Amino acid sequence: MASFNWMAAADAVVPAAGAQSAARPDTTMAITRGAARLLTDMGFALVPELTLPNGRRADLAGLSRKGRIVIVEVKSCREDFAADAKWPSYLEFCDQFYFATGTNFPASVLPAGEGRIIADAYGGAIVTDAAERSLSGARRKALTLRFARQAAFRLTP
Repeated sequence: MASFNWMAAADAVVPAAGAQSAARPDTTMAITRGAARLLTDMGFALVPELTLPNGRRADLAGLSRKGRIVIVEVKSCREDFAADAKWPSYLEFCDQFYFATGTNFPASVLPAGEGRIIADAYGGAIVTDAAERSLSGARRKALTLRFARQAAFRLTP
């Protein structure tokens, strides 16, 4: 049985169509790749661009061995963050939420209580821990099934 390389998939993530013009695609791809490498090293299975039940797409979603769900929102610059008012709609679908940014991103603009990952194309580090949330059992099951189905559909030729 062939295995799917999530690292390669993370390398191939492209910003969603209609993304704000302030976003920097090369920077976004590098940050996404580094955050994906970090989460993979931490033991998470990843799905880039996971579609959530509310129709939003999480830049990166991770599922731990214990079934905990992490969502990472990638921000390439201050303008990218300022143009995005949708990130709070991700909070109800994860146990932890992180912003992934480059080293030059001003941390002071990020909301308190949310985690921060600093990343580049080669890796990343958690510099601010994310608040712990706890999904209900029913929501966790539904999200885990969604995660698995979206990952499986991407493997279908």
